[in-house]
Amino acid sequence: MADMDPALGGARCPGTSWQDLMAQDSRPAPACLTEESYQYLGSEPVDASRYTSEAFAQAERERMWPYVWQFAAREEDLPEPGDYVVYENAGRSYLIVRQDDGSIKALHNVCLHRGRKLRSHDGAADAFTCPFHGFSWHKDGSFDTMPCRWDFAHLSAEGLALPEAEVGRWGGYVFLREEPGGPGLEEFLAPLPEHFNRWRHEECTTVIWVAKEVAANWKVTAEAFMEAWHTIVTHPQLLPFTGDCNSAYWFWGDNVNANLVPFGVLSPHLDPAGKSQQWIVDEFIKYNGRSSDNYDAAGDPYAVSVPEGQTAREALGAALRKAYAEQSGYDHDHATDSELLDALVYNVFPNFAPWGGFMPNIVYRWLPGKTADTCVMEVRVLARVKKGEKIPRGVPRNFLTLDQKWTEAAELGGLGAVFEQDMDNLPFVQEGLHASKNGKVQLANYQEIRLRQFHRTLDKYISGELGSAT
Repeated sequence: MADMDPALGGARCPGTSWQDLMAQDSRPAPACLTEESYQYLGSEPVDASRYTSEAFAQAERERMWPYVWQFAAREEDLPEPGDYVVYENAGRSYLIVRQDDGSIKALHNVCLHRGRKLRSHDGAADAFTCPFHGFSWHKDGSFDTMPCRWDFAHLSAEGLALPEAEVGRWGGYVFLREEPGGPGLEEFLAPLPEHFNRWRHEECTTVIWVAKEVAANWKVTAEAFMEAWHTIVTHPQLLPFTGDCNSAYWFWGDNVNANLVPFGVLSPHLDPAGKSQQWIVDEFIKYNGRSSDNYDAAGDPYAVSVPEGQTAREALGAALRKAYAEQSGYDHDHATDSELLDALVYNVFPNFAPWGGFMPNIVYRWLPGKTADTCVMEVRVLARVKKGEKIPRGVPRNFLTLDQKWTEAAELGGLGAVFEQDMDNLPFVQEGLHASKNGKVQLANYQEIRLRQFHRTLDKYISGELGSAT
């Protein structure tokens, strides 16, 4: 890309590039981390009304959400027959139910008599009986019984089967699609399954799961996690060990993109004078809790002394390679420094964002709220289960209301403070979009290319080019 006209999206941050870091890695990097996938998508602004208009939110509900694969659950959320998860999004409610043969069904969570939701919370059941009048369904969605059957001679058991959505499964994730047709799940996700084959999310379980109401549109909130260059102002505590502007921004087709953010390097925004490779490591582990009263350096793989002639990334990579091998029982000798250190943040349209790599993986999900001005953001952390051990049930969701802070979820550790810094921006972004005089949002050509791809794909659904809305 070095020969691309900077005016056409070819400009990059001066100095060390992502490709340079991959060439310097202590292990050969896989193609998914070295083969750039970028195309200039224009420099036009985005209309602010896309984030504020109830009419646009309604268009999303009618023309986009029913036709995309939605991340609905993890396998460990419902490990046993009869386990079910209530998944709600964009005006629909579903029961994601494990069947006796291990398969999973997605049933519409609505009584076909008078419309009451059958369940409001996750649980386990062999039948779903409506609390209003007692209509009842088996866990596979077939109709069971009702009181006063004599008064419903016009209804058949076959006609009372609960409607189903399509279900797809990949990597320990369970997806649904309301309307049938269109690309299969792995085609929709491509090239994610190929890239994540190294990182084995199917061998993970959910160890942290926090959700929070946010006073901003779901797209505003998601887009705050699609680029790293806001770090310089919003997260300055990360700059000593984060190459924010050294990041790579790539996308594939309509649905998948990635932001690859290097850690263990000094931000280009800081003066390197007097800042050794050991200083970078010390700042990194300070962020990870070294300054707390109960900090145990002996148990922290980040607490390394950088040998003469090594970089901070090499020293941290060596320590983490050993630590993760001991924790998981899997050989990590092939793992690159990048896969052990960096934020390899993928997004799948419209609202699913798993991190790659071998460390515990963050997974984001954003769900639209009841109005265009609100949403729910979810953060999971997946950890690999030790080789040969059964995958345990995942932890339940910790839900934070609008008035609560991410820092109230103690299980997030330092991440809670980082997310709260983002929350300090988002409500004011939403208010500003409403107040905008010119009604336009200007985007960078490279560092915000993921946002451009996202809106381009959204436009294809709204127009009917993708999906079957027309």
